[in-house]
Amino acid sequence: MSKKKLVVIGAGMASGRALEHLFEAEPGVWDVTLFNAEPRGNYNRIMLSPVLSGEKSYGEIVIHDDAWYAENDVTCRFGEKVVSIDRAAQIVTGENGAVPYDKLLIATGSAPFIIPLPGHDLDGVIAYRDLEDTNRMIDAGATPGARAVVIGGGLLGLEAAAGLRLRGMDVTVIHIMGHLMERQLDEAAGYLLRRELEGRGIKVMVSTNSQEILGKGGKVSALRLDDGTELPCDLLVMAVGIRPNVALAKDSGLAVGRGIHVDDQMVTSDENILSVGECIEHNGAVFGLVAPLYDQAKVVAKTLTGEAAQFVAKEISTKLKVTGCDLFSAGDFADGEGREDIVFRDPARGQYKRLVIQNDRLIGAVLYGDTADGNWFFGLIKDGTDIAEMRETLIFGPAYQGGAASDPLSAVAALPDDAEICGCNGVCKGTIVSAIQGGAADLPSLKSATKASASCGTCTGLVEQLLEVTLGDAYAAPASLPICGCCDLTHEDVRRLIKSKPLKSQPAVWQELGWKTPNGCHVCRPAVNFYLLADWPLEYRDDPQSRFVNERKHANIQKDGTFSVVPRMWGGITNAGELRAIADAADKYNVPTVKVTGGQRIDLLGVKGSDLPAIWADLNKAGLVSGHAYSKGLRTVKTCVGTDHCRFGTQDSTGLGIKLEQILWGSWTPHKVKLAVSGCPRNCAEATCKDVGIICVDSGYQISVGGAAGMDLKETERLTDAATEAEAIELTTAFVQLYRENAKYLDRPYKWVAKVGLDWVKARVVDDLAERARLVAAFELSQTIYRNDPWAEHVSQQADRYAPLADLTLEAAE
Repeated sequence: MSKKKLVVIGAGMASGRALEHLFEAEPGVWDVTLFNAEPRGNYNRIMLSPVLSGEKSYGEIVIHDDAWYAENDVTCRFGEKVVSIDRAAQIVTGENGAVPYDKLLIATGSAPFIIPLPGHDLDGVIAYRDLEDTNRMIDAGATPGARAVVIGGGLLGLEAAAGLRLRGMDVTVIHIMGHLMERQLDEAAGYLLRRELEGRGIKVMVSTNSQEILGKGGKVSALRLDDGTELPCDLLVMAVGIRPNVALAKDSGLAVGRGIHVDDQMVTSDENILSVGECIEHNGAVFGLVAPLYDQAKVVAKTLTGEAAQFVAKEISTKLKVTGCDLFSAGDFADGEGREDIVFRDPARGQYKRLVIQNDRLIGAVLYGDTADGNWFFGLIKDGTDIAEMRETLIFGPAYQGGAASDPLSAVAALPDDAEICGCNGVCKGTIVSAIQGGAADLPSLKSATKASASCGTCTGLVEQLLEVTLGDAYAAPASLPICGCCDLTHEDVRRLIKSKPLKSQPAVWQELGWKTPNGCHVCRPAVNFYLLADWPLEYRDDPQSRFVNERKHANIQKDGTFSVVPRMWGGITNAGELRAIADAADKYNVPTVKVTGGQRIDLLGVKGSDLPAIWADLNKAGLVSGHAYSKGLRTVKTCVGTDHCRFGTQDSTGLGIKLEQILWGSWTPHKVKLAVSGCPRNCAEATCKDVGIICVDSGYQISVGGAAGMDLKETERLTDAATEAEAIELTTAFVQLYRENAKYLDRPYKWVAKVGLDWVKARVVDDLAERARLVAAFELSQTIYRNDPWAEHVSQQADRYAPLADLTLEAAE
């Protein structure tokens, strides 16, 4: 059966999403040819602003790369404009030839509007629409002392201004209206936004009209205003709006108004031609936000596959982030007869909230500075909820309904499953919760599974709150959020203040850092406990009650309430005596399962809690110590046999692994740490997916860090090479100590390295010999206290110290 031929004109976000849905619904059915005037495929235009500011690279905002197009057999004709459409013959002709189609999808998007001022065609006058525009602005910002004028005080203009300012340019924004972003914000919020931008060094001129663009030698030199003022500039950016790009459709005889006319199935006046995105007009409306475009894309895919579908334009809210300013607006907030306002202002924090009410219904909302309750307010507007009973407390959000504050997460927990969380991608709460329950336990995996928070990022806070609500104690809050509800400080804040104040006890932290609870909670206490013992090993003593259940029991709790006991086997090496002791313990305590682990050890599974002290005592007598299989610390050092037995071995990998394990064991770290040493590049110990991996070669040792082989799969990155075993041990120890001193609690090394950058790590561990020596000395100082066997410490204690599981206050988070 031959494939159906689909030609797509325009490789933007709307058509890209339509192709994703189409390939998912009918894989291998369509022969797709994709034209794009830009010399590239689908990328996230919403994220051009971070590219301009330097926060992201172009590669990070690519949605569909070459591999994706190849995998789906898409013929890409990028950098080629379409010349004509022959509807009768069903042929699209591009600059480099013609292509027949069964179905055609027009996704030509929109074009920026250029004000026809005198001088608008001068070199240096640009719009802000695509990557080329972005790169021109980046190039302009590279000139010291360069000046820019941005015409347009809407979202796009302000993002351009912010990015140019971050590039070091002197920036002035010109806006014809009385306040910024007048379509999304009222005057008060517009004032706050202007004040914030001016505080960042951006000049703002409102109620200002442009008259002429001046130039010298064909290049822009200034903007003249209608009052005669001249603003010198080397770059002038017009960001005053967009218009649907309909020229091609119009030339082919399709019905066109402001945009290409489409019906509810996204079909144009020609039954074989569909259209999607900013170029369309549906029921008299055109679209500029990505959320309705993605809804259209779903309908396009269903129409092409013959499935019933209907596009309905939904009422939408606008949640924006302009240069770090949180803004939210929804509904109708214009002044009108019969309307009343509820306004809350907090000048010290720069917060402003305004609710517009009519006939006991919320019809509009504007939030500035604190937008956490935006989705809840939007739900009230969309559903037409009667708010009479909550009128007095409405402004304070869902947590205060009934007159008293509740759990800060109650608002997101109370949202219905069909509440839209990610407007860009149309992702509802129920979809996100299902993905979390299906194993997407952090933000990156949720983005991959649902696309929530994968576009503009303004819903990230809500998505993270859903993670916290759904996973509970097992969720480690991102660094941008407070450590927990007990305080307003992030992990990084707490760690910095513990060092700088200095604070050397938990009570000191609670008091000096303004904890809202008497003694912390199950979320913050383990983190604070670790930070204190890592920063003050001589002054602070570990608090067992601030540990997870596994760390208090020194064994891994299982789903039936029994425990897993794992003796340490140095570098995976054991002997007959140790094996005999393990077998005897398994018989004596009726251990139901004995398993060899992936870390080259033996796991005794199903040990009763009441038997733990006794089984520890028996294993200790045989010289076996805790394998710390439960701890946020060193787990294993996996090795191959190296030069001892293997004909390919280049170094003594087993000996090095044993030495590393004997040095590092017992150390508390922000999360578990696993090492491996392979005796040759054949890598039998799988060193390239560990937190620290060492590959032995003829010339010495290749040391790599930051690997992962769990929910995330990541190859290690080369830290450096070492010529001797002693140097390899020193470098590894210094890396672990740097991780201990700087990482956020519950961040694995690969996450920490990604945050601080491998170059930052190399500068301290590899290049700075004095700093390396300090790190090794600091680690050894800590180990004089914590390199001990917890089983031996507990052998003489009574079994009744081990409380029943029902009494435990901290849950496992392994």
